[in-house]
Amino acid sequence: MKSTLYLKFIIIYIIFGFLSIFATATLSPQLIKDRLEENTSQTLFKEANLIATEYLPSYFSGNMTSWSVHSQLKAMKLYLNASLWFVDKDGVLITSSNLESNTYPECIEDFDPAEIGNNQYIIGDYHGYFDEDVITVMAPVTQGFTTKGYLLIHSPVTSIDTTCSSLMFTIYITLLVIYILSFIFLLGFHFFVFRPLAQVSEAAKQYALGNLDYEIPVYTHDEMGYLSASLNYMSSQLKDMEDYQKKFVANVSHDFRSPLTSIKGYIEAMTDGTIPPNLHEKYLKIILFETERLTDLTHDLLTLNEFDTKELLLDKTSFDIQEVIKNTAASFEGACTAKHVSIQLLLLPDVPKVYADKRKIQQVLYNLVDNAVKFSENESSVIIEVTQKNDKIFVSVKDSGIGIPRKELNKIWERFYKSDLSRGKDKKGTGLGLSIVKEIISAHDEHINVISTEGVGTEFIFSLSKA
Repeated sequence: MKSTLYLKFIIIYIIFGFLSIFATATLSPQLIKDRLEENTSQTLFKEANLIATEYLPSYFSGNMTSWSVHSQLKAMKLYLNASLWFVDKDGVLITSSNLESNTYPECIEDFDPAEIGNNQYIIGDYHGYFDEDVITVMAPVTQGFTTKGYLLIHSPVTSIDTTCSSLMFTIYITLLVIYILSFIFLLGFHFFVFRPLAQVSEAAKQYALGNLDYEIPVYTHDEMGYLSASLNYMSSQLKDMEDYQKKFVANVSHDFRSPLTSIKGYIEAMTDGTIPPNLHEKYLKIILFETERLTDLTHDLLTLNEFDTKELLLDKTSFDIQEVIKNTAASFEGACTAKHVSIQLLLLPDVPKVYADKRKIQQVLYNLVDNAVKFSENESSVIIEVTQKNDKIFVSVKDSGIGIPRKELNKIWERFYKSDLSRGKDKKGTGLGLSIVKEIISAHDEHINVISTEGVGTEFIFSLSKA
């Protein structure tokens, strides 16, 4: 980027500055001078026609003397900063505005009123009578529809050059200001656009190389700042995902390796005679137990994969949640009898129907009741309660078991997580049950909470929408 975009802007800036100065220095002086000459000539021509029409005809009618005309022309000289000549139709000088200086001819040689043509003015030394170039305009003086003479006005071109130089100075100052402002714009582009963009580009390169710890500094709260913050958040999420994947693979490998190692060891021992035939039944039951662990683990992994690979498709219907609770509780009769644990159902008198995926909610209830029975003390009870509030149905599963330490409450929803207290009581558990519960409830846009006291018991409460 440094060698492309930024360099392009620098080159464009230099070219822009050069072309601006070149175009201004080449075109502006001549254009301004031409415009000033045209405006000056128009002004002089208007004044010449006004004098030739209003004052000078009186001279030929005998109402005005040459000295009076001279006085008028002298006054106009100061006003126009020009030399005024009053001549007859043959070019013989009658009077002028500068009789005192003797800078006038007695008779204009080769006088031709048509030499000015359609331009209304000519520029030059006017037949060599001036030492510098002047703008000359001519207006006829008529009396009785007859041209009696002409009024010539000569204005020095130096005044136009002075005005042109003054205007060019102003233009150059303006151009310099524009150039400085454009340079400030370039600096602003560098600090507010290019530099953040270069940091984003570097971040993308680092992420592609696997460096997810690279962080883009955020200095602004504009779109660039938002983009940088978004990329930083993305990198942290990717890093967390990478860490989770490593942890996930490690946990899966461990949970698969342990039962497979046991199964392989027992089978080899039975095959080579290390385990006598009379003990085969005992160890076959162990092998069956480990096989069931693998089956449960595989099933749970497939369930979670259903959540990860695509949005969970729910088959929502209206059903009696209390009937599902009764059927789920009945399936634990054998486990409860073995531990002398009773299941108490606190149900509503009315039949509360919910709108949810019946099979998924049944799985939630099974996992929660299974944990409650598994971690309950002998001769205790598990309480399943249904309550209603507004348009929500709340289901509570409460046990009197070992409880969950306060510091571990936020971790129980993590995959493969088992609390230290549960490890001795849960030999077959995969550590995925509560993760599946959380995913199912979240897929329904509902909530599940846990209340637990170590050594007292645990209560799970989740909500469902009323049908």
